[in-house]
Order: sequence, then structure tokens, then C-alpha cells
Amino acid sequence: MTSAFLQVATTPQGWITLAVFAGAIVLFITGALAPEVTGLLAAALLVTFGVLKPDEAVQGFGSPALITLMGLFAVSAGLFRSGGLDRLRALIGSDAIRSPRRMIALLVGVVAPVSGFIPNTPIVATLLPVLEGWCHRRRVAPSKVLLPLSFATVLGGTISLLGTSTNLLASDVSQQLGFGSLELFSFTAIGIPVWLLGSLYMLLVSDRLLPDRGLDSGDLLSSLAREGYLTEVLIPAGSELVGQSLHHSRLQRRFDVDVLELQRGQEIFSAPLADRVLQGGDRLVLRCNRETLLRLQQEHTVVLSPPNEQEEALEDLSRPAVTAMRMVEVLLPNGSTITGTSVRDLRFRQRYNATLLAVRRGNQVLRELLGQVVLQSGDVLLLQAPLDAIRGLQANNDLVLLDELEKDMPTTNRKWVAVLVAALVIVLPLFKLLPLMAAVLLAVVIMVATGCLRPGELQRSIRWDVILLLGSLSCFSVAMQKTGLAEALATDLLHSLKGWPAYTVLLVVFVLAQLFTEALSNGTTVVLLMPIATELAKGLALPPMAFIFAIVFAASQSFLTPIGYQTNLMVFGPGRYRFLDMTRYGAPLTLGLAVIVPWLICRHFSL
Repeated sequence: MTSAFLQVATTPQGWITLAVFAGAIVLFITGALAPEVTGLLAAALLVTFGVLKPDEAVQGFGSPALITLMGLFAVSAGLFRSGGLDRLRALIGSDAIRSPRRMIALLVGVVAPVSGFIPNTPIVATLLPVLEGWCHRRRVAPSKVLLPLSFATVLGGTISLLGTSTNLLASDVSQQLGFGSLELFSFTAIGIPVWLLGSLYMLLVSDRLLPDRGLDSGDLLSSLAREGYLTEVLIPAGSELVGQSLHHSRLQRRFDVDVLELQRGQEIFSAPLADRVLQGGDRLVLRCNRETLLRLQQEHTVVLSPPNEQEEALEDLSRPAVTAMRMVEVLLPNGSTITGTSVRDLRFRQRYNATLLAVRRGNQVLRELLGQVVLQSGDVLLLQAPLDAIRGLQANNDLVLLDELEKDMPTTNRKWVAVLVAALVIVLPLFKLLPLMAAVLLAVVIMVATGCLRPGELQRSIRWDVILLLGSLSCFSVAMQKTGLAEALATDLLHSLKGWPAYTVLLVVFVLAQLFTEALSNGTTVVLLMPIATELAKGLALPPMAFIFAIVFAASQSFLTPIGYQTNLMVFGPGRYRFLDMTRYGAPLTLGLAVIVPWLICRHFSL
């Protein structure tokens, strides 16, 4: 029998669509282009070659699901920045939690349900520094609890429609396919057992399967100071630096040296210092390697301060009350616009008013020739900056602050307003008083009107990379339907799976979606596989919604690789994990869900 898929694939529109899909998949896997740029390129090519009309290619940008997601980002930002989840932060950082097992129990019991209604990325970004602080106080390796934080939010993300952007995208694709949008609690009956089973798994096996990567060596600041890369020096009267500015001196023209601070008598000057003229007797705090420091001493350009003064300088440097400066760690998240750019090309110091001291990439720490370092997703950067600049980083989507600054931030009395508004987002759609999109947009307006969120923060809170990606990905689903590729693939699968039990067919679909999610992304999995799965369901006389559920659960839960899900990547660097650490910890859970979720779906739909 001739393959239906081959018949469609040989048509002009069929092979053009497949060629665009194949190219997009290569770009997604290799990362040669940012994912959102790849999605826009695919939409443009499908229009250029006549596969889709312009309005068909961009219809995803006007979908209720995407508008809802934009509003949800803003509501989450207002909730966090107004202090609406301060009690959760206090609970996570409490010294009453004395062991990793108890901390994991708290994560799966409290944080996971919260992530069912708030996107998990901002939850992890907010709780990560709190959890790291707890680890250092209790002398617990962060590798013992950070991965469970990510997994807990992923498991909780399928409790409701609001948990992940994947859920909202699936709802939009379902409506496009003619099966209606998903309700707020459409798959809660399956999401709760999945959350409970995943929680039980983490409580039982975390101690044995999670590595202990230690504590001290993961602290960039302490290792930097301990190994002598932060040094205070004195400019002697006869130094060639006297009378020169730093910009024109050999320090920065010929050596890899950063001047972090200048002390002249009782005055202390912080970066930027490029145009300040140096004088004899000035004290400089430098970041440099040992070889450079030795060379500068041999040439009598600088001399070391006495040991006791050097130790005091290092202590003062980390004490904000003295210098009004702080050293903090920030994470470069997946989707950051500065990924793939060198520090020098970014003009990092001028852009963020911060000095880069070191970069941690996996288990490697980069301290030399930092200007040439090309930043990658998952990098952890050690920065020194004024408090105002650090506060600015908190509102920046390109960097995630990994240190707590709550004591430095002004308190607010609007937290209960934010909590009430967030609750209305859930209650109003639940009782059919308002559609979900209207409730979310109304919540955004109230957040801004009551001061929980400033207009500037509203714009910065939206993850435009996610919006562009999800909006452009809808062209895949439309093209699959319009060209007949989805129906043809489903016809071929139907011949292979005809006569199989419903559970086995759902198992095949679920595993296929899991593989796509790990190799590509969860959004791509939804838009590529959902049209095929629903056509297959119709051919087998099974409920299409059951297959939509299978795709949603497989695409929303990635536990095998750090690149499969944003939150996995966020904890990868701070936890000092290796690639196979995540695979070893996540593989049993992935296999278990592949067996259990199809069975739960069959029970739910009485198959």
C-alpha cells in the first residue's frame, strides 16, 4: 500500500513545508539561531513560498492564549514584587527546615501547588537565592535540593491551565483544530495524581540519586578572594601610573586587569573609574591573575598593601555599608538576549554599571581574559556593582539575580492587594463569571492602578522571547493541517496501530512526545504532534481530547536534560550539576510517567 504521507510529501506545498520544518528542527537543536528567531524565520518562509497566507502565519500572535500568557507574566511580577509571596520565601529559608529531605518535602508539598497557578520560571528565579542561602547556613550541598526545586515546579505546572506556557499554547492549538479551548481545571484530575506520584518519587530517591557537589568550591566570591584574584595594591610615588588616567594606562591597555575601587585618603571611588587621574599613594582594588600582579610588582608599577590591610580591604569590599557596593551572582537564563555575545562587545560595564569578576560555566570557573568570553545560557556571573545597579538587575529579563536583596529593598503595604487580585484570576473563571483572558487582563490593570506594579515594570515583566516563539510556532500547526501532512501521517499511523488497545496507542503517542520535548522544545512538540495525534484519534474512533492530554503532559514535563526545560537550566549552574546527573535523577521519573499517565487518561475518559 502506498504511504499517504509520501503522496502528500511529494506535492510542492508538502515538500516545502517539510523542508522548512527540517531546517527549523536543525536550528532548534544546534542553537545557531535563537528559538524565537527560528520560529519567525519559519513563518516568513512558509508565507514566502505560498504555503500559508500572511494572516494564517501570524494568527497565533492574536490568540487568546498568548494574550493571557502576556498578562500572566505581569500578574506574577506584581505578586512577587509587592511581597505577595514573602511568607513562602520565609518558609523556604526557615532554619526550622534542617535536612535536605525536609526541604524536598516542603518543595513538593507547597511550591509545586503554587506553580500550578503561577508560571514556574519566575518561581524558580525568586526562590533560587533563598534556597542557596539556606544551603550555606545549613552546610548542605546545593546539588541536593536545587534540582528537586525545578522538578517540583514542573510537576505542579500541570495542575491547572495557568501552570506553564505549554498548557496555554495547547489550549490555543486545540481551539484551532476545532476541539475547543481547555478550561482552567481541565486536566487537574490527572495533574494531581501526577504531582503526588512525582513527589513520592523525589522523597524516596533524592538522597541516593542526587550527587553531592560540595559547598565551598561553588562559592565564586570566596574562591576568588581565597585564591588571590582580588588584591589591594598601592601606587608608589615613582610609578608610571602617577598622572595618568586608567583609560590611558598600561593596566588596561596591556594587561587583563579590572580596577574595582580606588581609595584616596578617606575618599572611596567606585567604577566607572576610566577617566580618573591616578596619584601617588592611591590604593586600588584589582581583579587580576597572579602572573600579571607579579609583573606589575617587578616593574614597580604597584606594590602590595601590607597583609593586614589587604584582609581588611577584602572584608570591606563585601560589606555594603562601607562601600555601598555589593558582589552578587547572576544567572544567564535560556532566552536571554545577550547570549552568544562577548563581554567586550556588550560593553558590559557601561551597560549594567557592574564589573564582571568571574564566570562559572558548569564546573569550570573562568577568571582570565573575561572580555573575550562569549556568554552562554546557564552561565553564572560574579558581579560587583552599586546597590542601585543591582536592584536594576532584578527587573532585567536577561539576567536572574541569585542573591537576596530583600533587606535593601523598600517594603510595601500592597502585598494583600496583589494576593487578592491573583486569587480573582482563579476564582472568576472557575465560576464562569469571566473568561480567563478577561480576568487576567483585568488583574493586570488593577495591579498597575494600585501600585503593585509600575508601568515600566509591566513592560519589562513580559518574556518577549517566549511570546515571539509561541506566536510564531502556530504556523507549524496551521501548515500541517492545510497541506494535509497531519492527516496523512495519522493515516499511516492508523494502519500500524489499528486493533491496538487504547492504552497502548496513548503510550506510543506519549513516548513520542517525550522524545520530541527532550530533543526540541515543549512548544514545538505541541504544535507539531497535536494535529497528528487528533487525526489519529478520529481514525481510531477515540476521543481526540484524550490524545491532546497525552501531548500536554508529555510536553509539559521534561526531566532528562538541562536544555529540555527552562527551570532545569536555571538550577544547572548554581547546583554545579553535570549533564548525566539530571538524566540519572530524571530517567526513572520519565519512564514511570510514560507508564502511568496514559493509564490515568484512559481512566479519566473511560477507555
